[in-house]
Amino acid sequence: MTDGRSDKRPTIYDLAKLTNTSASTVGAVLNGSWKKRRISQKLADQIRKVAIEQGYSPNMQARALRTERSNIIGMIVPMYDNRYFGALAEAFEQRARDRGLFPIVTCTRRDPNLEIEAAQSMLAYRVDNIVCTGATDPDRIADLCAAHGVETLNVDLPGTRAPSIISDNYQAAVELTKDIISRLPSGCAGNDSDIVFIGGREEDHNTGERIRGFKDAHEEVGARIAEAYIRPCGYAAHKAERSLDEFVNKIGGLPKGIFINSTISLEGIVNWFQQNDITGLETVALGCFDWDPYAALLGNKTSMVRQNVPVMMDLLFEFLEEPGKRKAGVTQVLPEVIRRS
Repeated sequence: MTDGRSDKRPTIYDLAKLTNTSASTVGAVLNGSWKKRRISQKLADQIRKVAIEQGYSPNMQARALRTERSNIIGMIVPMYDNRYFGALAEAFEQRARDRGLFPIVTCTRRDPNLEIEAAQSMLAYRVDNIVCTGATDPDRIADLCAAHGVETLNVDLPGTRAPSIISDNYQAAVELTKDIISRLPSGCAGNDSDIVFIGGREEDHNTGERIRGFKDAHEEVGARIAEAYIRPCGYAAHKAERSLDEFVNKIGGLPKGIFINSTISLEGIVNWFQQNDITGLETVALGCFDWDPYAALLGNKTSMVRQNVPVMMDLLFEFLEEPGKRKAGVTQVLPEVIRRS
């Protein structure tokens, strides 16, 4: 018994025959270069529709052997559990597909060994490029890829072996800290500050820059910040919750303000208030370096930093497509501070 369909894999020549076009036209549509060929949107849509109906799928590894390019591009991300990394991955995938590329995204949980394992697997599939997003050791990945003739680019955390596109963590931290200070009942100019910095890893570049901005914003208004108020306890929610608990027990009360170093850490801070003093959320000026619309539920005293994902991804693909535009070292993109009255 048979359903009448052939088991033979359809080719671009089959698709050309079915759509009354040429194989080169079909190829241009499927590899994303059809606009340069001035092929109409209607014809491109028709060819893609027929390709889906016929179950066409390109043999990427065979293509790589013929053209020395696979049109596969990889991205390594550390976490999926906040909007920032999720937005980076989503924008990366969409921009890749818009260009006829096949994106591979994998989460490595901030584990340097998993990062290398992921890079090795991508290299086995002959990826054209690997984008290291928030990687703990991007230089190690860059060296591995360079040995295979594959270029890397860094996003979010910088490296020294490849161009890096990151947020301007320092300036955004300065602005966020100033905003928190402005919302304190009596400010803190000329006094000891009662704003605590919680979250992140001290050895992490971004955390270091945010701490530097936090300190400089206090210095600018003549306020002193004690070292006990700077608590880079890690990003995990339970670590932020425990750190706030230890701080409150040590000081003997709530701080007037909290600089929270990610929405992941924010979850831990909210958990602490739910367990101990939910009304305190209306008395403490909160600022979070990351953005999530649900933070609006925390009342009217929370400001957030929204990192500019669209611009970062536009720059990434500009660097990929036009190597001459790549800037050596680090390109910084200024985030937006979303202030709450």
